[in-house]
Amino acid sequence: MWNIAVPWWELIVRGIVVYVFLLALLRITGKRQVGQLAPFDLVLLLVLSNAVQNSMNAGDNSLVGGLISATTLVGLNFLVGLATYRSKKLERIIEGRPEILIHNGKLFEEVMTKAKLTHHELNAALRQAGCTCIEDVHSAILENNGSISVVALRAVKGGAAEGKSGGA
Repeated sequence: MWNIAVPWWELIVRGIVVYVFLLALLRITGKRQVGQLAPFDLVLLLVLSNAVQNSMNAGDNSLVGGLISATTLVGLNFLVGLATYRSKKLERIIEGRPEILIHNGKLFEEVMTKAKLTHHELNAALRQAGCTCIEDVHSAILENNGSISVVALRAVKGGAAEGKSGGA
């Protein structure tokens, strides 16, 4: 239980390598994959964690080995979060940038294709925002986390008028 089969530093190095690999892999697959977990995406995540387990622990199933690996992953995640907070360039590399899907009723198909976003998924986000068609949208933005933010034209036009009314 307390005796580890490999040196403690090897567990840390393995954890770092696996973390960086998975971070790059998930970044390459795109925002849609990270932000919208369908049941098969959840299964993939669970199987992926099992697949990389042995590469992290080198066959060490001790309590200490597991604690070292877990601490390495949490610590590394904290450091990446801190680094992306301090460096906008690093943030752009790791997290990406929001992408405009619709602007003033004009759909950008190339952004949809690049993000592997279907019209069905976009239309669902538009309906959720109360828009019945693309022409009703001032802007729709694919956020870094995979969600779609929608601002309706009526909100932009009505918002200026409401702002002047001074409401209760």
